[in-house]
Amino acid sequence: MPPRDAVLLLLGLALSCRPAPRGAEAARYIPVAGAAPLPFSAAVRVGPLLYLSGQIGMDSTGHLVPGGIAAETRQALENIRSVLEHNGSSLDRVVKCTAMLADIHDWGAMNQVYVTYFRHHLPARSAFATSGLVFGARIELECMATVGAPS
Repeated sequence: MPPRDAVLLLLGLALSCRPAPRGAEAARYIPVAGAAPLPFSAAVRVGPLLYLSGQIGMDSTGHLVPGGIAAETRQALENIRSVLEHNGSSLDRVVKCTAMLADIHDWGAMNQVYVTYFRHHLPARSAFATSGLVFGARIELECMATVGAPS
């Protein structure tokens, strides 16, 4: 190995072994409850923020709920509510959502359900259409929320 590359390698190793900066909080990875091992966490908490994995309109039996975009949106938001409450937060503490739609034409019908879950405030949100979602879902929603005592 050329000397320059060796120095860069050692420098990289030294920087990666430094302790976290003062005030930095470690991430806490929250597994998906009661499910077979999945390649993602249900949520990740870093300090006062909770990052939720996307939720589709799947019920407790592992099937998409019937009824199209409105029913799937409702179920996805109920799933989100459950993860939030299980981790000390609530829909009132959601600050950002991302809506991924199988068909952008479902945007209006999704919104009609979505706004009923955020009665006190509307989180920042992005929405876009995809070329397809897992299990043939019509929507996947992911959110970020605060946790702990309100500031």
